[in-house]
Amino acid sequence: VQLVESGGGLVQAGGSLRLSCAASGFVFMIYDMGWYRQAPGKQRELVEQISSKNRTNYADSVKGRFSISRDTNKNTVSLQMNSLKPEDTAVYYCVAFRPLIPDSDYWGQGTQVTVSS
Repeated sequence: VQLVESGGGLVQAGGSLRLSCAASGFVFMIYDMGWYRQAPGKQRELVEQISSKNRTNYADSVKGRFSISRDTNKNTVSLQMNSLKPEDTAVYYCVAFRPLIPDSDYWGQGTQVTVSS
């Protein structure tokens, strides 16, 4: 199983970035997918997730600014991040999981997003 994130980097406040996650080694279409982030000294937190049926759930802090999407043909999940704020600075992780099935999650290695003020 592999989840490979890309698209992170340094951006000024107010700017945009698009993260992508390429998945392989499992049946992508039956897994829910999500993006989590972890800032220095803080716990990892959910950013946004999308179910196998394309239902989405997101953190209040990113409402109206971030948008998750998935492409079942390409086995990818993306996170479009607009109106970035310095507090969005974190390592962003892609995750695949089956709801209600313990230990079914797979994680990527993470990609750094830094937003300068």
